[in-house]
Amino acid sequence: MIRTGVTEIVLFLLPFVLYTAYLLATRTAVVHPDSWPLRHLAWLFAAALLLVIGSFIYFANYTGVPVGSDYEPAHMENGKFVPQRMR
Repeated sequence: MIRTGVTEIVLFLLPFVLYTAYLLATRTAVVHPDSWPLRHLAWLFAAALLLVIGSFIYFANYTGVPVGSDYEPAHMENGKFVPQRMR
């Protein structure tokens, strides 16, 4: 669960980090407010949301267990612990 949360945070911050790298490459003052106009922030925010929504769609469709699988909880079998699994 932590991995997916960190993935979403990284994907959200990616456009802002890339814009910062662009500012550094062009030798523009990164912390100066004129380098971060509201129009640029809006586009960066929109790109970040698209990345996050796209990752939600990807994870929902291409990860996890197959449809129709049955959950078998962890149990003891012949004195041995059998962990949970999907069948």
